[in-house]
Amino acid sequence: MEKKEIRNSETENKIFEPLFNIKGIENMEVYEKHGGYLALKKAFKEKKSELLSEVKNANLRGRGGAGFPAGIKWGFMPEDPNIEKYLIVNADEGEPGTFKDKYIMSKIPHLLIEGMIITSYIVGIKTGYIYIRGEYENYARILEKAIEEAKKKRYLGKNILGKKHVFNIIVHRGAGAYICGEETALIESLEGKRAHPRLKPPFPANSGLYGKPTLINNVETIASIPSIINKGGFWFASLGTQKNGGTRLFGISGKVKNPGIYELPMGTNLKDIIYKYAGGIKDDKELKAVIPGGISSPVLTPEEIDISMDFDSLMKAGSMLGSGAIMVFDEDDSMVEVLRIMIDFYAHESCGQCAPCRYGTDVLKKMIYSVYNKEVNEEILDMIEETASGIIGKTICPFGDAVGMAVGTIIRKFKKEFFDYLRDKND
Repeated sequence: MEKKEIRNSETENKIFEPLFNIKGIENMEVYEKHGGYLALKKAFKEKKSELLSEVKNANLRGRGGAGFPAGIKWGFMPEDPNIEKYLIVNADEGEPGTFKDKYIMSKIPHLLIEGMIITSYIVGIKTGYIYIRGEYENYARILEKAIEEAKKKRYLGKNILGKKHVFNIIVHRGAGAYICGEETALIESLEGKRAHPRLKPPFPANSGLYGKPTLINNVETIASIPSIINKGGFWFASLGTQKNGGTRLFGISGKVKNPGIYELPMGTNLKDIIYKYAGGIKDDKELKAVIPGGISSPVLTPEEIDISMDFDSLMKAGSMLGSGAIMVFDEDDSMVEVLRIMIDFYAHESCGQCAPCRYGTDVLKKMIYSVYNKEVNEEILDMIEETASGIIGKTICPFGDAVGMAVGTIIRKFKKEFFDYLRDKND
């Protein structure tokens, strides 16, 4: 994407946007010129406990989708410096509609690397991995180049900045499986095994990669750390809502006039994002539906978009903030077609470990295709809802929940459209 796609021109109290707009910022020399690695130097002068407190004060919640508080998650890691520990940055970004992480990796890779080094210092980790989708080859190469630059400047390796701290980063290319967005499936893949999610407990903080304590965070989460160290946790927290600190990179796509990435405060109203920042619906048509956080987050109707874009508000509304990927549909879009495309994706990406998901997605696909091909009557819609509901809570990982909630919500909220579609079999 080009620079112009970062649409919002207001850069005060922003973390990523000012850096996105600097030419050559992906290079070490330019990054340092604009304050790069100052947070790392500051962090190395502070006590680790005080730095962890800053992260907790920031109310930084995981930007990968689950929204778990980063500071609390870090606190689960053992403090014993003699215990081998790992840091993994989840750069899989497989959620359809999501494109923020690759923008960070391509434009400001050193921000991510600096965040990883600070994190490793606070938690006491010597080895870090960036698990990136195999399709993101160009971004992997950008990261590897930035890592080499950091090594030459002695920000990575042994005795970083004269401290007795060792940290190295390895870029690991995955095979493009959606399930690897789930942290334990990612670990299995990183170990060279089939990406099947693990039962919890134990959690990765106790037994993760190679059975060692492992900290896993999203790209945007770790890239937020330097600003927290530079300006303080309470400053970061003040940018968002009471329980959702900081800004968020919202990627908006679909039927809007100005699609792209917007860095906005956590809690920004969804209606404002669509109509104020993204310019409203393309060709001034009527809004039909919005998926607020990637396809695993249940759809919202036009009557439901006057809502704060934060983890708690969307959960209360029966949806999820997820990856912050907003997908907009207008009056001409067929929700029958949307559901068909969605179930194609889910049926293909199920890892197959859990029977309710393995069989459920296949059964749903057959039923939804029978609707799409107008081979059945409207009674099947209740069966689809019942089948989707039957997957929820029956699987090891949240994949099954995502399928059940997303499919069931579309049928329930747009049932009249499905009724009309099936009744008009001569169309």
